[in-house]
Amino acid sequence: MTDSDYDNPFPEPVEIEITDIFDLHTIPPRDVKRVVEEYLHLAHEKGFKSVRIIHGKGIGVQRETVRSILARTPFVFDWTDAPPEAGGLGATIVRLSIL
Repeated sequence: MTDSDYDNPFPEPVEIEITDIFDLHTIPPRDVKRVVEEYLHLAHEKGFKSVRIIHGKGIGVQRETVRSILARTPFVFDWTDAPPEAGGLGATIVRLSIL
């Protein structure tokens, strides 16, 4: 074990429950692409018909990253901005095809 391992409070991967809402605010920007791809696959496997990905409003960088992933994911049917009460421009509603 290296010295840096002792400083890591989570030396093992952390399991996160897959729900129909995924908030990216806690994900480091460098990991967003990989994490969103994995989340979509797991949500699809669980049979969700739609999910909401919360990426924040900001200047739109995260939104564009998420939507570029959606555009190339074969089981994503379509997506749209969330309604104002569900995040508006800060979230994307994704419809998934049925397995």
